[in-house]
Amino acid sequence: QVQLVESGGGLVQPGGSLRLSCVASGTIFSSNAMAWYRQAPGKERQLVAAISRSGVTNYAESLQGRFTISRDNAKNTVYLQMNSLKPEDTAVYYCNADPRLMSWGQWVPGVNWGQGTQVTVSS
Repeated sequence: QVQLVESGGGLVQPGGSLRLSCVASGTIFSSNAMAWYRQAPGKERQLVAAISRSGVTNYAESLQGRFTISRDNAKNTVYLQMNSLKPEDTAVYYCNADPRLMSWGQWVPGVNWGQGTQVTVSS
């Protein structure tokens, strides 16, 4: 059974930074792509960033340049470094295992999700 445990969320002022972590267990982590999604109140869950088994990264276009996804296969951990945070980044951030990149360029999430970690950007 795959388990994903996120951490690192919290309250931060606009312009600040946070680093989210997601530790995976119950899966061969290095064999899976991983992704971060987020869901703001009243909105659909959206892809933030994805990273392939080999480390190739993809970002939501609006977030590229501020957010960085990375992985440490030795620690079964995927990270999301978030810089220059804005109030509109406020959301619950979810880790997702084994997302798939479709031929038409869209990432489809895997079935395994973490519990989510709240990120609030406010002064």
